[in-house]
Amino acid sequence: MPLSRSLSMTSLSGVLPSWEDDELPVEDLLLFEVAWEVTNKVGGIYTVIQTKAKITADEWGENYYMIGPYFEQNFQTQVEACEPPNPTIRKAMNTLIENGCQVHFGHWLIEGSPYVILFDIASAAWNLERWKGDLWQTCNIGLPYHDREANDSLILGSLIAWFVNKPNVICHFHEWQAGPGLILSRSRKIPMATVFTTHATLLGRYLCAGNTDFYNNLGRFNIDKEAGERQIYHRYCLERAAVHCAHVFTTVSEITAVEASHMLHRRPDVVTPNGLNVKKFSAMHEFQNLHSTSKARIQEFVRGHFYGHLDFNLEKTLFFFIAGRYEFSNKGADIFLESLSRLNYMLRVRNDVTVVVFFIMPAETNNFNVESLKGQAVRKQLWDTAHTVKEKFGKKLYDALLKGTIPDMNSILDRDDFTIMKRAIYATQRHSLPPVTTHNMLKDSTDPILSNIRRIGLFNARSDRVKIIFHPEFLSSTSPLLPMDYEDFVRGCHLGVFPSYYEPWGYTPGECTVMGIPSVTTNLSGFGCFMEEHVSDPAAYGIYVMDRRFRSADDSCNQLTQFMFSFCQQSRRQRIIQRNRTERLSDLLDWRYLGRVCVSAVPAIHFISLMRGRVHSPFYICSSSSDSMTIFDTWFSHFIQIYFLKVTIAFNFKYIYKNIFT
Repeated sequence: MPLSRSLSMTSLSGVLPSWEDDELPVEDLLLFEVAWEVTNKVGGIYTVIQTKAKITADEWGENYYMIGPYFEQNFQTQVEACEPPNPTIRKAMNTLIENGCQVHFGHWLIEGSPYVILFDIASAAWNLERWKGDLWQTCNIGLPYHDREANDSLILGSLIAWFVNKPNVICHFHEWQAGPGLILSRSRKIPMATVFTTHATLLGRYLCAGNTDFYNNLGRFNIDKEAGERQIYHRYCLERAAVHCAHVFTTVSEITAVEASHMLHRRPDVVTPNGLNVKKFSAMHEFQNLHSTSKARIQEFVRGHFYGHLDFNLEKTLFFFIAGRYEFSNKGADIFLESLSRLNYMLRVRNDVTVVVFFIMPAETNNFNVESLKGQAVRKQLWDTAHTVKEKFGKKLYDALLKGTIPDMNSILDRDDFTIMKRAIYATQRHSLPPVTTHNMLKDSTDPILSNIRRIGLFNARSDRVKIIFHPEFLSSTSPLLPMDYEDFVRGCHLGVFPSYYEPWGYTPGECTVMGIPSVTTNLSGFGCFMEEHVSDPAAYGIYVMDRRFRSADDSCNQLTQFMFSFCQQSRRQRIIQRNRTERLSDLLDWRYLGRVCVSAVPAIHFISLMRGRVHSPFYICSSSSDSMTIFDTWFSHFIQIYFLKVTIAFNFKYIYKNIFT
């Protein structure tokens, strides 16, 4: 049964631009991609839309727009403001601005330079209570006043439903934060095609964080009860409503498709694995050179961080890392720390290799800690001292050789030089252990990583062969402490470790793969399952897949420890060969390849003959049962499958749209 239009949405129609008067030709079919992470880095969705932007913009050109929330700092640093080239877009923006809602437009400064339309949430907050009433009247979902994220998503969704009010439009919504826009657009019967992609189910993330045996009990959960107990029932309702309102529902991996079937009661229509923009080098040694250069920069940081305790050989030191959202159990940081404790014992007994492990997970801090900054200052001072003495030594040696004599090494350096060097050595003395974290943590006593470090006793002591550095902030080349971008940092490491229990896809091991860096993943991540399906022996190519589904936690921990210990036993030549083999898998993760692997579409001729003339069919909200979809919904399902093929493979389907809409 179709839902009635809400009162305030109906009242807005009087101030909306008349799209019928400005009807665009079929060639100007518009694609809007909506996500909370447009220009706003929070997690993996940012990487999805950022890497997909180029291939989409190349095909759709000026008809492709990204929509998201406006954050002043992000806009100033990532967006080049400009005027919309499309007059109807400009007219719709002006209408919102005239009604007190600020809208910003520009080029997002990433590869492909797509247009972005960013809505200022704060400027439209005055209408929040009214829009809450609309949402309740539309689908009986109420939002509590204290959930700011849900309220902000409703404001964004209402602005989108206000803004996008024309036919010949495809809207692709990512995650539950964009869900209200889809729900309200469908309730207003706007004749546009809608796609909803879930990158992880909301309840699944919460359940896994609560240490439940999630994947072996998918069919046994009381969904409503579990969501209510975690006080996210309203968010879950938004997510589920968006899933059932969408013409096409997609997700990023088969394991998440199974999860969504149970959690959201709808099987995804299309599985679209996440890809990356893979840049191939003309020569194999080029990416190896980049690894060497970035590794040298990490070594410089380590020299400063461990000053006074640098009694290990950096040439025999390996750099491991884990990165991502600070979800301690979901990302596998718990099992990783326990495995590091066991690895430390094995290396102390049987090996002379040292492992420095970086935890790159953003947490609440108030600044860098003094010891970390002091270490880098001491390192720089030592470098300046050594450089000064080297210059004097080199000049005297040069002069002596010009005279045809071998200089006396005892006289080539005077007493002042020795005094300077002794002072520099004394400056490196420290009476405390190198810090395990680079920042002052706001919740030091209760922080999960720090608490477990205290439990296992890895405090960077001289006797420890495993050293830990917790960097609770995203990496940046402008940082005074570790001035490296994430990509450069990954290239400089030897192994990425991502033993996630809940990872619908897993961009971090994928990024390692395209840079030729071996990684550890699990059979509960979309990436791990994808590699096991497409590569006969992933470990031979530097992709170590842990079993976290059918083994106990202790067995999984032992398996991870063995993976890391075996890696530590490799020679430098063996690691170089393995990096070459890992880099060869990068084509599997290219957006262009994934389009051919995962996207299904109906034949174009059959599509045109079957769907011609049905653009103005009735437009209904989908219920929980797929049988309730109208013929229009079925049409758009095929339509969006063609859209996915168009985006990922970049075939030209414009003649198809021309035949459909004429």
